[in-house]
Amino acid sequence: MVTHNDERNEGMEPGDEAEPGTPGTGEDICRKCDGTGQLEGKECPDCGGTGYVIRGIGGA
Repeated sequence: MVTHNDERNEGMEPGDEAEPGTPGTGEDICRKCDGTGQLEGKECPDCGGTGYVIRGIGGA
């Protein structure tokens, strides 16, 4: 699996649901910017410009 943690800032971005590496989570494309990391020519506020956010996976 390809991860993009090397591009991420330390800690969480506003769009993250959990800290990177938290069990039961994984990277997902940011829904706000569709993975581009940009909104209206500026850094996406949800993903911090990476295009990825951390989301819970699975379900119960």
